[in-house]
Amino acid sequence: MGVEWSRRSLTGPVVSHPLPSSAPPGSWMMTSLQISAWSPESLVCTRVFHDGCLRRVGYIQGDSAAEVTETAHTETGWSCHYCNNLNLLLTEEEMYSLTETFQQCKVIPDCSLTLDDFLRYRHQTAKRGDGDRALSEEQEEQAARQFAALDPEHRGHIEWPDFLSHESLLLLQQLRPQNSLLRLLTVKERERARATFLARGSGSAISEAECRHAQHSWFCKRPPDASSCSVSVSHVGPITDSSPASSSSKSQDKAPLPTEPESRFVDWPTFLQENVVYILAARPNSAAIHLKPPG
Repeated sequence: MGVEWSRRSLTGPVVSHPLPSSAPPGSWMMTSLQISAWSPESLVCTRVFHDGCLRRVGYIQGDSAAEVTETAHTETGWSCHYCNNLNLLLTEEEMYSLTETFQQCKVIPDCSLTLDDFLRYRHQTAKRGDGDRALSEEQEEQAARQFAALDPEHRGHIEWPDFLSHESLLLLQQLRPQNSLLRLLTVKERERARATFLARGSGSAISEAECRHAQHSWFCKRPPDASSCSVSVSHVGPITDSSPASSSSKSQDKAPLPTEPESRFVDWPTFLQENVVYILAARPNSAAIHLKPPG
């Protein structure tokens, strides 16, 4: 029996469970003025959820509510179940294209992939896009590095959601013009990007090396045992030099870069364009790096 493909089988259903009829209207989501320690706010969007509501839609299970809340209080932040799923950024046409590729390459949905599986898939997609031309040795090494980035715990396989997010990002890069990708960024993401740009430069432009360093910085994760930030979760957003969270990250962000010749300087619009896909790739709560920057 063949595998039945659908958008639901790729992304998993996003289920909405209404509160009891006695609940006041709008009580499933609160404004930032009503946020408490048990109501995590998404780092990406403006949604704020009760942990009970997240538990009802299956996004919090067991004792993970405390972990989610603690992560939401850090500068790393936490993405809600909408922002966490990069596959939802695709249009129906893009989703159909990705599904067709998976079918032709015999990728089984909801199954993990080993390195051999991933390389085989990469060879097959390369042949589909460029006749019968297989991956070069350099391209195969690059694919192996991406697999390692998707498997930070070295388990020997990558999970289906991480693979799907990676492929969704590649498709977005391939099909969407730059302005369309920029429109996918939320206000919070633009503010964080602006704060990063200003922190790395002394004027209206930064060096190309600093721009590349920023592409990697989006994926810096706080250690699991690190204490959470003392500010209210409503303050999670751009990190400035005066914010409580900046002291712990400043040493990392300001680490000296390797000495290399500077070929150009990057202004703010160019910085945002060159970082947009990596900002989107940093949305998932997974420790995996869904699009590894070059270098």
